[in-house]
Amino acid sequence: MHLSSLLTRFSEPETLRMAKLGRELRAKGLDIVDLSLGEPDFDTPDHIKEAAKKAIDENWSHYTPVSGYLDLREAICHKFSRDNNLNYSPENIVVSTGAKQSLANIILSVIDKDDEVIIPTPFWVTYAALVQMAGGTVKLIKTELENGYKITPAELEAAISPRTKMFMFSSPCNPSGSVYNKEELAALADVFKRYPQIVIISDEIYEYINYSGKHFSIAEHEELKEQIVIVNGLSKGFAMTGWRLGYIAAPLQIAKACDKLQGQLTSGTNAITQRAAITALTSPLDATYKMVEEFTRRKTRVMELMHGIEGFRFPEPDGAFYAFPCVDFYFGKSDGEETINSADDLNMYLLNKGHVSTVTGSAFGDDHCLRFSFANSMENIEKGFARIKEALARLK
Repeated sequence: MHLSSLLTRFSEPETLRMAKLGRELRAKGLDIVDLSLGEPDFDTPDHIKEAAKKAIDENWSHYTPVSGYLDLREAICHKFSRDNNLNYSPENIVVSTGAKQSLANIILSVIDKDDEVIIPTPFWVTYAALVQMAGGTVKLIKTELENGYKITPAELEAAISPRTKMFMFSSPCNPSGSVYNKEELAALADVFKRYPQIVIISDEIYEYINYSGKHFSIAEHEELKEQIVIVNGLSKGFAMTGWRLGYIAAPLQIAKACDKLQGQLTSGTNAITQRAAITALTSPLDATYKMVEEFTRRKTRVMELMHGIEGFRFPEPDGAFYAFPCVDFYFGKSDGEETINSADDLNMYLLNKGHVSTVTGSAFGDDHCLRFSFANSMENIEKGFARIKEALARLK
């Protein structure tokens, strides 16, 4: 059997591969601490669950509109107005089965063969894979630890070519935790104003998990609104990873294209999730803020623990729930049995010798780093970093 050549264009997500390896080792009886997956360890807030139960009782059990129920799209517009001072109409909103599908819809709707897509590193693992699926060309721009892993206007300008059709980034960023402030976004916006042909994907899925103060969106620059597609969803801010609902706010042409594409792939998103999403997006955010308080506490402790590990270099994350230290201090070192030559090697060493699951930075476009998730209990964070420190101390 000969499978499609499409499958050769991209790799399995490293985050999911590490989760799978961790499960396999647990099945063998090993105690693995998981610091790899980006999933809040909280349960979905009760008021959202109650809305879902009510929807079941009210028989919301039929096919849904491809772009989402009108009242949900109105709720999303309300959220943009309330939280971001952005004005959208329901026709600009497309609801999908997770923000990952939202990203796929946009990229497959916009990118043709050999179109160039600029992605600053580090970036979420799926960005490049989706561009490769579409036949586009990925142009990675390496950002620097010293600049908090954020692209500068000069770096952006230098990367743009006549073939550039899209730029995509996240703020807060997975995996680095970097957050672009108002001034930094304004400086990037000044560059984009000169290139109206470039579609800008602003991934804001970690919007609420922000330790630096107010969240800012590049879409606040009204003159760029016809270039910008905002991607967001419920997974991170509402602890609803398994409910699978993402959404976009897009120029009408792109929204219609995504609707057309999604109509052939999945049609409309789960009806019960959509009804629960209305409650999530229109209710007070008390439960979300409570989760963020706990993430803040964990981040503070993770920073303390990482400062106690020799050779780690890192900026303090301003958002999301990840730490992304540079670990090249350990390249060339050995425990007498295996030698560490890369972040990939160190990632597997910590899994097999330290029994801690992390993710190699090469999955995110930076092969000198590891990503640690602190979306786990404080107990597991303490245990995991104690094991990491002990395992690294054996490398000489």
